[in-house]
Amino acid sequence: MDVFFESIQQQFDKNLPFVIYNKPNSNKIIAFLSFDDSLNFNKKLDKKGFVFAPFDGDDFIFFDEQNSEIIKKASFNFDESLTEFIDVLPSNDVKTFHINLVEKGVEAIKLNQFSKVVLSRKESVPANQSDFISYFKKLVQTYKSAFCYCFYHPKVGMWLGATPEQLVKINENIISTVALAGTQLFIENQKVTWGDKEKEEQLFVTQFIEESLKPFVKNITKTKPYTAQAGNLLHIKTDVSAEIKPEVMLSDIVLALHPTPALCGLPKKEAKEFIIKNEGYNRKFYSGFLGEINKDFENNEDNKSDIFVNLRCMELEKEIANLFIGGGITKDSIPENEFIETINKSKTIKKILG
Repeated sequence: MDVFFESIQQQFDKNLPFVIYNKPNSNKIIAFLSFDDSLNFNKKLDKKGFVFAPFDGDDFIFFDEQNSEIIKKASFNFDESLTEFIDVLPSNDVKTFHINLVEKGVEAIKLNQFSKVVLSRKESVPANQSDFISYFKKLVQTYKSAFCYCFYHPKVGMWLGATPEQLVKINENIISTVALAGTQLFIENQKVTWGDKEKEEQLFVTQFIEESLKPFVKNITKTKPYTAQAGNLLHIKTDVSAEIKPEVMLSDIVLALHPTPALCGLPKKEAKEFIIKNEGYNRKFYSGFLGEINKDFENNEDNKSDIFVNLRCMELEKEIANLFIGGGITKDSIPENEFIETINKSKTIKKILG
């Protein structure tokens, strides 16, 4: 093991917090190593550091630049072997619960309670927390275009993920974000076509972002929707950018967008209430957000933030990995198909557990 990962292992052995991460298409890995095991929060998002925030609530866990050792690995070429994960299909009870959940969601949409809701399930599979460095390396080498991370705090737990979705990127007074929705498996040499359900779902996300940003920005521009690949999955994507108005805080923008329709639904308040009442489990940090705030630590440049939505992730316990898998539900959703989609999405993380 090289010096960089030896430092990470020693931090874990001392039961001290850390986060390691690799930005999309970057050849650097960055780590924050906390000097002590205190649990710090930063609701205002007004300091320089790394934030790790839950789906619900404002306990935004924070690694402060001033209270952490920041180390970097300038280049890497991992060669972790990916053995096949021996998967077991979810039980009939799990399938029935999720199908019933989706049916409830579709019915609520038809009753005009909301226009879209993202419904998920948790799945626990065998894993080994002591292999977290190997898992992280596999994420990085497998999902180069994703934001890959491993977060650990003794008072919170360990999380790993490879998320393809940016919540917001800020460079001085320019904000960039993406509207991402719709999912299908990538198949080599097969023409990609999208149904009305997926197109409508992605349009909802784009419209939400525009409306949410309007009070805080000017000169909004966006691309036409296009197909983007993330691992073995395809999505519909629109890039959005704008100029931030003077006196607007980072927290204003983040809280206006979070949780996005891609992880919650529309309208946000009603969809979120339905999720909390009906999903049957606590999402914790799944569909929260994470990333650098107020500084680009890869290039040591101030006034930059790079924040991602926490999906394609797992909570890693001693001998179990809790996976979190969801999908966007609209009035045209077919419950059986939505359950199959969660199985396809679960392969993203399962692939690195073998």
